[in-house]
Amino acid sequence: MRGMSIRPILIHPDPRLKKVCEPVGDVNASIRKLADDMLETMYDAPGVGLAGPQVGVMKRIFVIDCADKESTPDPMVLINPEITWKSEDLHTYEEGCLSIPEVYAEVTRPEMVRMSYLDIDGKRHEDEFDALYATAAQHELDHLNGTLFIDYLSKIKRTMITNKMKKLKKERARG
Repeated sequence: MRGMSIRPILIHPDPRLKKVCEPVGDVNASIRKLADDMLETMYDAPGVGLAGPQVGVMKRIFVIDCADKESTPDPMVLINPEITWKSEDLHTYEEGCLSIPEVYAEVTRPEMVRMSYLDIDGKRHEDEFDALYATAAQHELDHLNGTLFIDYLSKIKRTMITNKMKKLKKERARG
């Protein structure tokens, strides 16, 4: 993983975070470099997932690593991911987002999902995710479809969080 770089993470409300991303055409060197950069950015933040649009790349790619902090890292790169199955059982998890720093809220999603995706070598996989991995994978897939975790909250909560993020962005711009 030579030559990786940390990319700036977009903060809500940025219009790019609400757009549907384009599929990745060819898994080539630039996509592999993007994946490496995204992993380094995610670990630096720190977070358990990061999607292309969060670093301003409108492509269907995300990275996750839900390994316990004391465990060996277990990074995954999912390119052109699609949910092929969802459990009927639901799970509520307190979610956060690197594009909405220091804000957490409970979101209910399917407890398990099966996803089809390409890996960093362009090989097709289909894996089942449960627990934190299922939540993270669904959260990151939402990013590729222009949906944020706060979109699952009431309008009043979304407005309060959006106003808080606008204030944070102004403070950061002032330095």
